[in-house]
Amino acid sequence: MNSIRRRLFVILLAATGVIWLSAVVWIQHSTRTELGHVLDRRLQESAQMVASLIRRNGGIAGPDAAALVDEAPALPDTGRHDFARQLICQVWGFDGRLKSESDGAPSGQLAEQQGFSEREVDGEVWRVYTHVDADLGIRVMVGDARFIRDRLVHGVVMGLLAPAMLILPLLAALIWLAVRGGLAPLDRLAQALSRRPATDLSPLKEGSAPSELRPMIEALNGLFHRVEGLRERERSFTAFAAHELKTPLAGLKTQAQVATLAPDAATRGRALAQIARGVDRTDRMVRQLLDMTAAENAIDAAQPHPQDGARILAEVADELAGLAQARGVALRLETGQAEWRTTQAALLAPALRNLLENAILASPAGAAVDARLMRAGEAVRFSVLDRGPGIAEADRPHVTERFYRGAASPSGGGSGLGLSIVAAAVKAMGGELRLSPRDGGGEQAEIILPGRARSAPRELWWNRPAAGKQSGG
Repeated sequence: MNSIRRRLFVILLAATGVIWLSAVVWIQHSTRTELGHVLDRRLQESAQMVASLIRRNGGIAGPDAAALVDEAPALPDTGRHDFARQLICQVWGFDGRLKSESDGAPSGQLAEQQGFSEREVDGEVWRVYTHVDADLGIRVMVGDARFIRDRLVHGVVMGLLAPAMLILPLLAALIWLAVRGGLAPLDRLAQALSRRPATDLSPLKEGSAPSELRPMIEALNGLFHRVEGLRERERSFTAFAAHELKTPLAGLKTQAQVATLAPDAATRGRALAQIARGVDRTDRMVRQLLDMTAAENAIDAAQPHPQDGARILAEVADELAGLAQARGVALRLETGQAEWRTTQAALLAPALRNLLENAILASPAGAAVDARLMRAGEAVRFSVLDRGPGIAEADRPHVTERFYRGAASPSGGGSGLGLSIVAAAVKAMGGELRLSPRDGGGEQAEIILPGRARSAPRELWWNRPAAGKQSGG
């Protein structure tokens, strides 16, 4: 049952039915008990009254009184109501003789003991009260049939149930109307959302909304705010990307025209070199845009087979060896004494590549860039250290923002995406990016990842310490 309205209706109707049924059972039990007490009291009073009348008519005790009892007429039965012959009376003497009885009384003796008792006589169960009068030498027995009592209880209960059964459909209709009215604010909220255009992300007005709906409205408004922020980021990203790609493409077009119209080989060579640099810059921009998209949308970047972290670092260094050699920068690797494996090479590789690329571009000719992998307690730490100008303190809070270029940005056509890619990838892996000045000048960038992931898609493994390895770039 997927409808909340129907679910509430069924729950309320079932709860009402259970309460109603419990009330009927309780009424039946209490009615039977109370009615039994009343009827027992009536039997007792009737027996005492008959004995009193016999005593009064006799006037004296002894054999004469017994003779009067023998001559007492049978008790009449009018038969004018549904419970005709409900009370049956017998008067027995101490000598075991039946002195008198009412019409319809059974042939057998109703009881054999004093007080209240039940006995089956002539195939019928009787509830009897026996009053003993020793002076008159008689036993007065007054009883009523058990089925008569059951009919009385049944009649009382049915008298209560008949109106209840008539009211129950009306109650069900009232419950349905109440549920519909109670859920009407949800319908109005759904209608308001369905009428909204896709571009309208303005917050919903709480107004007179019920308190139960306000958390939902607040959650929706928070979602609208986050979606609006995401859309704004995407618009900014698209605008910046278009601008950054437009500039090198315009340069490529210009240099291609220069090469076409070049009057000599030297001019043509310079133009072609500019084209090559522009292509490299555009290629790096496209790659970083793809890396950024992959890092920010890394819902499940895990691979089926874990890869060695030191090997990932070495492969990234091999890719950048040509850039380091062209700029006269030495690239040195240290992987420590711990071997570490991860299923998230698709995130780790671009993060390391951007850190190393930034460090190479920021380093002066003749300097060295150190890349290290080491274990720090329960975590793994990748460190990249350079001897460049470092990050200015004013720029440090903003360097991980997309397309942000600080005052000391590396030469070579940086796009301002490198550190933002690293930050997004590290966040997706559940790690931390730390940037700090390096002793003696330069910058130290660290990626700290947990030794064990918090969720299966981001699981990392530590293996036993193995022999360390070192390679150069």
